[in-house]
Amino acid sequence: MSPNDRPRFSALLGDVMAFYRQDMSKFATAVWWEACLPFDFEQVAKAMNAHAIDPDRGQYPPKPADIVRLLQGTHGDRALIAWGKTLEAMGRVGSYATVVFDDPVIHAVIDDLGGWVQVCRTKQDEMPFLQKRFCDAYKAYAKRGADLRYPAKLLGTTDLENAKSGYDLKAPPVLIGNAQAAAKVLQLGGAKLETTTLTDILKRTPLLGDET
Repeated sequence: MSPNDRPRFSALLGDVMAFYRQDMSKFATAVWWEACLPFDFEQVAKAMNAHAIDPDRGQYPPKPADIVRLLQGTHGDRALIAWGKTLEAMGRVGSYATVVFDDPVIHAVIDDLGGWVQVCRTKQDEMPFLQKRFCDAYKAYAKRGADLRYPAKLLGTTDLENAKSGYDLKAPPVLIGNAQAAAKVLQLGGAKLETTTLTDILKRTPLLGDET
């Protein structure tokens, strides 16, 4: 959500809590806002409705953790999904291309594991060990929320060699997964970019995965 969504989010939260005959304090509203900020307003509204009609949990007023759990699953679930996406990209893209995933946590994890090239060069018999390290790191980084820091793109062999030789990195990276989300990761990551708008990024970058 964006700051412009806060009034209708507050209104939605007030309606939900009124349904459960609960009052909302300023502190509680602020906690709710921070918890739901990473998601779209429409997603949050659907999650609120899903909680309300749940035969078990819906008997009680929702807590921020209930809605976040509905929206993103547990950190363990997300870690396994992220590992699957990474493993597919390792096979389809390989170590030579620079990549940008649609999940910034993946960037933080891969950077922690030594970078895209090193991860891609993992031997087959070492994959189970790498998977465990990846998932453990993912769960740890995912808990950082808005405090997460990550590289804007994961450099492949070609860009690494060009960087060592002092050449500019002008070739666009491969976007992996949802195009809009990956472009946002590229835009908001730690590396400085000449391109500053999502539209420009999407025009300049090839895509692997879902275009929606």
